[in-house]
Order: sequence, then structure tokens, then C-alpha cells
Amino acid sequence: MGSVSLKIGDGTARFRRTTVCSSAVNLLMLFSVVTTNLFALYAFSSHSQTNSPIHHSSNISLVSQHLSLILREIDSSQQKLAQMEKQILGYESIDLSRPNIVPELKLFLQRHQLPLGKDSRTGITEMVSSVGHTCEKSSDLLSQYMSYKAFDKCPDDWSLGQKLILRACEPLPRRRCLAKTVPKQDLSRYPDSLWRSVSNKSVNWSGLGCKSFDCLKGKKLSRDCVGCFDLGSEKDRFVKVKGKNDFLIDDVLALGSGKIRIGFDISGGSGTFAARMAEKNVTVITNTLNNGGPFSEFVAARGVFPMFLSLDHRFPFHDNVLDLIHGSSGLDVEGKAEKLEFLMFDLDRVLKPGGLFWLDNFFCASEEKKKELTRLIERFGYKKLKWVIGEKADAQVYLSAVLQKPVRV
Repeated sequence: MGSVSLKIGDGTARFRRTTVCSSAVNLLMLFSVVTTNLFALYAFSSHSQTNSPIHHSSNISLVSQHLSLILREIDSSQQKLAQMEKQILGYESIDLSRPNIVPELKLFLQRHQLPLGKDSRTGITEMVSSVGHTCEKSSDLLSQYMSYKAFDKCPDDWSLGQKLILRACEPLPRRRCLAKTVPKQDLSRYPDSLWRSVSNKSVNWSGLGCKSFDCLKGKKLSRDCVGCFDLGSEKDRFVKVKGKNDFLIDDVLALGSGKIRIGFDISGGSGTFAARMAEKNVTVITNTLNNGGPFSEFVAARGVFPMFLSLDHRFPFHDNVLDLIHGSSGLDVEGKAEKLEFLMFDLDRVLKPGGLFWLDNFFCASEEKKKELTRLIERFGYKKLKWVIGEKADAQVYLSAVLQKPVRV
């Protein structure tokens, strides 16, 4: 059986391998066997030296007491080591004995022995399904999410799954049910689909306040999505400058010396950046969550790639693989400096050396926020290819920049 290399906590299977803890148990068992044999040898030697029944009985009693003590110590050590291993691995943080835990969730989280036994290369013996550690704090919602009839249609509860994701219960458990579909997709052909209005029939509107795109067009769903479902007004973005903080796509691509091929957009829009990049033969994945609107389905209907995950999630890309990352005010998760720092380090991880980080109209709520962001960026040693700080009509300060990741050896 070949070796496996799967990451813990990214929604894939999790495996249990032979660890330092299990090695300690083996050493303890070996010590107990040797000790038992020594006591037995001592008992027999004492017996050979005297034929007294009293001494014989005393020696047997002494050996029995020591043997019982050793067995109790072994049992106690095994329990402690097992508990330590559970805490280190984290896959048993959810108490499956609770009465509100549904059978489907228990089945999902059970350990499963590898069918061919222990893997000779990695020492893996069991496979355990992964689920976010903070799901323990939302066990009632998680059980509700997992309450469905296996091999049947899933409940119409995508919004419940997103609620769990926003509570950091991610990745969600796998589900043995069939997701709801819409009766008719009514999609346009690519590349016309990039700028053709998306049909209301292409979207599952359950769990949303609006039930049509006309309802969404005039809404401000976030700082980065003001009427972003109106493709008529979106068509000018990135190709026409409205203020000094706006950069043109052609200008930014020129800074990449023709080496921009794949990118990641975490600006929280409706896929317009990815659509514009698609016209330049650059593939861009758009991070989406359906907060107030059907962003994921809308982006997909335009013919570009949506990825449904929160910014708290470690991005599912290998190190140094992206040529471009585009982000805006949505990077400032809950306005907490620590969260922005964690996010920036992960963005730096997936961006390749020489790659571009396009910070597009980042809202600086205060002078301190601007300094905080500037200090954080300078820690990475990025080269400032563009750097503009200016005010918009709302008299609020915004930062736009194009930064180039250095080579680190």
C-alpha cells in the first residue's frame, strides 16, 4: 500500500499514525515484561534456597502484589497517553455520547481501520473523518445540519451550513444526500456569459431576503458590493478610472511582465474581476459566501470559478502557486488586527515569488488602521510598485497598492 499525504483540517480524511505516544506505550509494556520476569526469577531463586512453605508463600504473594501494581500502572499510562493523543490530534473533541448527537454524525466521526491493515511506510492504521474543532461549540446546529435521510434528497438548508462556516465550524462533515437543484439553469454560452444578465431561474433563492436580481441591484450588501449584481454598471470596473485609487487591469498586468496566469480574488464581489481577467486569458478563482445574495451561483453562471469558503479558512492551495491575489476592504475580518495578520501570512504563503498582491481601495477607518496595515505590509518586505492613499466622495480614506513578493531563500 502506498504512502499518503493528506492535510489535517482541510476537509479531507484524517489519519492516525504510529506516534511518540504509541512508542512510549510499547516501551512501557517491554519494561513491565522484563520486570515481571525478574520478579519471577527472584521468586524461583528464593524457592531454591529454602524449602520453607512460609517463605514460598511470601514470595508468591510479593510477586502477585508487584505484578498487580505494574498492570494498574500500565492501564493508567495507556489511558493518559490515549487522552493526550486525542487532544493533540483534536478529532475527538466532540462528545459523541451527548443525546442530541444524531446517528449520521456519529457514523461520520467513527474511526475506520484501513482495509489492508497498517501501512508499512507511514505507520497509518486508522482513518478518521475531519470536522472543524469549533463545531463542538455549535453541536446543536451541527446535529441539525446532519439530520437527513441517507441516500435521499438533502434538506433545503444551505444557509444552515453557511451559518456553521461563519462560526468557524469548517470543514463541514460530508453528507450522504442529494443537493437540491433548480428546474432550469438557462445559462448563456461562454464568453457571452461574462456580461449577459443571469436568469432568476438559475439560482436557488431559499434562505435569502431577495428573490430576484432586480431586488438585489440597488442594495449595498457590503462595502465592496454596492449594486454589484448590476452588470451594466459593473462593466466599467477595472477598465475605466473613476478616481486616483482605481488601477486599470492592463496597467497591473504590465507590472507582471506577462507572467500573470492564475490568480485569486478575495474582494467579495460578484465575479467581475475574474470576468475581466478571463478576457485577458488569466484564470482567477473568486472567493464567495452567500451573504445577502446568491454570489456563488451568480459567479458560476458568468462562467468563472467560485470557491465557497470563509477567510478564516486556510486557503486550499499549495505554497507559492498563485501569480496574483486581488483583495479589498473585505480583508479586514471583523476589524481585528490578529485576524488580518493571520490572513496576510496565508496570502503570502500561496503567492509565488515575484507575484503581485493588488490591494484595491482598502478602507482605512482611521489613521491608526492605515499605519497598522502599512506596518504589516512592510514586515513582508514587498516591493511597492504602486501605492496611492486618497479620499473618495464620502471623505473617507482608502489605500490602493500593487505589491510584489520578494524571493526568500
